Amino acid sequence: MALETTRFDIQDHLKSRDEQVAYLEAALDEGDPSFIAVALGDIARARGVTKLAQEAGISRETIYKTFRQGGNPTLETISAVTKALGLKLALVAA
Repeated sequence: MALETTRFDIQDHLKSRDEQVAYLEAALDEGDPSFIAVALGDIARARGVTKLAQEAGISRETIYKTFRQGGNPTLETISAVTKALGLKLALVAA
């Protein structure tokens, strides 16, 4: 009997704010800037890119282009998006 699989879609697991925060924390723990950008993009899509772009004061295209694999967001863009998500950037001792 063949093993049945289903396609994994992260959007199915980012419905609540707690799930989104946990996902972003895990991405930050990995320490890979590209993965962090992708995680922010996934959360943006889960929340609604158009609404988030308006709240962050940036274009939808910027969110799609910047927060993807290989994207290179500026600190200004990350700050605007995290603020629009209701989150705050903070540094802690390693």
